[in-house]
Amino acid sequence: MGEEEFSFVFVVIVLGILLISLIVIIVVKSITLIEYIYSYFYKKPLYTHLYFRLKKISPQHQEFIKQRFPFYNRLNRRQQSFFQHRLVTFIAHKSFEGRDEFEVTDEVKIYIGATAVMLTFGMRNFLLKRLSKIIIYPDIYYSTINEVHHKGEFNPQLKALVFSWKDFLQGYETANDNLNLGIHEFMHVIHLNTYNHKNISAVIFRDANKELEDLLKQDHLRNKLVDSRYFRDYAFTNRFEFLAVLVESFIESPLLFKQNFPEFYKKIKEMLNYNFAGY
Repeated sequence: MGEEEFSFVFVVIVLGILLISLIVIIVVKSITLIEYIYSYFYKKPLYTHLYFRLKKISPQHQEFIKQRFPFYNRLNRRQQSFFQHRLVTFIAHKSFEGRDEFEVTDEVKIYIGATAVMLTFGMRNFLLKRLSKIIIYPDIYYSTINEVHHKGEFNPQLKALVFSWKDFLQGYETANDNLNLGIHEFMHVIHLNTYNHKNISAVIFRDANKELEDLLKQDHLRNKLVDSRYFRDYAFTNRFEFLAVLVESFIESPLLFKQNFPEFYKKIKEMLNYNFAGY
């Protein structure tokens, strides 16, 4: 091959690569645009679950989840396989640390991880990048940050979620009391995780949350919320606590929530992309 022929072939290859790259960029941008239009009308992503190889948990841990998570039992077999895959992946990406001689067992990881997967099951991005480690105490612990005792908290600076295991378990003991420490604290993580993210689930979450806050500004709806005593007073501490408390009710007593506050229920449904009362 002569020098001129080689140069010609090289130019053709380079132009071919550039053309293919341009086509890929156009396709990706087009799909993104289509999805944003779709989400504007339908309030959900074009797709939520797409995996190349599904990971599974053991039959023993499957049974563990079935006994403790009604949410899992409402999923069909294919969705349960997605749940398992996300659970294995989530646990693998997080550091679990025990304090005050607390032993972090596989079941502890499964219980905590399944709570996170349940809340993010309707979202495409579920790994919660603002969270890197989960710290578990056997009971209420003393926080050196604000010098008070805590049952649970999320520290975004340290990317750390902290639980009292005793209080985490108590959250699941009564299924419909709208008090669940795990759900509450993970909602803080999810809420902050949507900040400054451009993925479609984060965009939908932020938009619905803004509309939720606008609803709260309407005097007649706010008065109805307060007078009903359905949500505990702690919900009105700030917008973060308001959302966390609402989601506790959304999951633990969805039918009652939907019947009494359909406007608020609809927004939580959009944010999580799951209808807990739809069964």
